[in-house]
Amino acid sequence: MAAILIDGKTIATEIKLEVKDLVSKLRSQGVHPCLAVILVGTDPASHAYVSAKRRMSQEVGIRLIQHNLLQGISEFELIRLIHSLNADSEVHGILVQLPLPAHIEEHNVIEAISPEKDVDGFHPCNVGCLVTGLDTLISCTPHAVSQLMTRSGISTSGKHTVIVGRSNIVGKPLMNLLVQKTVGGNSTVTVCHSGTKNIKNFTVQADILIVAIGKARLVSADMIKPGAVVIDVGINRVEENGKTRLIGDVDFDHARNVASMITPVPGGVGPMTVAMLMKNVVKAATWSIRT
Repeated sequence: MAAILIDGKTIATEIKLEVKDLVSKLRSQGVHPCLAVILVGTDPASHAYVSAKRRMSQEVGIRLIQHNLLQGISEFELIRLIHSLNADSEVHGILVQLPLPAHIEEHNVIEAISPEKDVDGFHPCNVGCLVTGLDTLISCTPHAVSQLMTRSGISTSGKHTVIVGRSNIVGKPLMNLLVQKTVGGNSTVTVCHSGTKNIKNFTVQADILIVAIGKARLVSADMIKPGAVVIDVGINRVEENGKTRLIGDVDFDHARNVASMITPVPGGVGPMTVAMLMKNVVKAATWSIRT
């Protein structure tokens, strides 16, 4: 029997409606949630991601201000813009679209953003709060994976979850989310990465397998425990039969015959990531009232 598809689009729509309601309530209190997006250069993928964020912002009523900067802008000038946005009380969230040009140190830029406006959840203060279980702005893709499972009725408590990938954007924060003493946590987590020998030894043990390593079809059906839940975070553009298509890090066509539940690519984690960004903007706007 083929696996049940975990529909990220439908769940993202539910979250958008929740966010839209929260935005309406904030506006009735005189607060109009606002996201400032900084886009450096002309990378097509980055422009596409920002366009998706703009569309969803419009759908939920969040104001989006976009700063398009030249590829050659200095790190000093970029950080000066960030400082001005930090000081702007009408801006609640700041997002610098990654990756940045090679001459700019990414960590300096991330650390320049006020933690209270860091809606990507990348600032070391927010990462530290996540590790220690404090309320914070959580990195959007890991939070999307967590919400996707929780809202699909997938219990993580007591389960063995294997994460393939240890990036600061997905693998590490997701690991910390899954071990918390909370709903969507209490999991026993194994993290595999490029230094792991024979990854299959670990993936076949997983009750929940999450793959976020950026290699098309890295995980084949024989690497999956029968009946496991499979969450594919990967997005890879490949040329097949003269056409470009998006595929994940999991061999979906074969894996769906082994897993009990699986996310498609596209239509799985992707739509959820942008929805969780909108939730972070609203959260940051709500915090602004307290301060």
